[in-house]
Amino acid sequence: MQKQVQVNKINNPADLEKAFAIRHEVFVTGQNCPAHLERANEDEAHHFLAKVDGEPAGASRWRKTADGYKLERFAVLEKFRGLGVGQALVKAVLEDLPANAGYVYLNSQTPAVSLYQRFGFKKVGPEFEEAGMMHYKMVLKK
Repeated sequence: MQKQVQVNKINNPADLEKAFAIRHEVFVTGQNCPAHLERANEDEAHHFLAKVDGEPAGASRWRKTADGYKLERFAVLEKFRGLGVGQALVKAVLEDLPANAGYVYLNSQTPAVSLYQRFGFKKVGPEFEEAGMMHYKMVLKK
């Protein structure tokens, strides 16, 4: 049976805590990312929570930086991977950006590059290490 994936922009503290818990499990527990790095810049970000059949499954955010609009912290709990949660999060975040958002970019973990390529992101520059994991900077080509 097809699972129902829904993504909403977070507008209450309870959902924000669910998103933080997902990110903690994926990044801090699962990938040994330092907690202080994982939680940086929270106040200036726009947060999203994905649910599968009503159960919290994934999270993401975007924020305006000096360089442009940065998509960040895409996390999907292991038991929900392969159900399209990551794609639904990317789509929701892109749709939420201001219409005049010029430069849109992200730092993708190397295994996730193909996800972002489906939405028009292109790798720019060499692979690099961030928080103990390999990444590529990717820019949305319109």
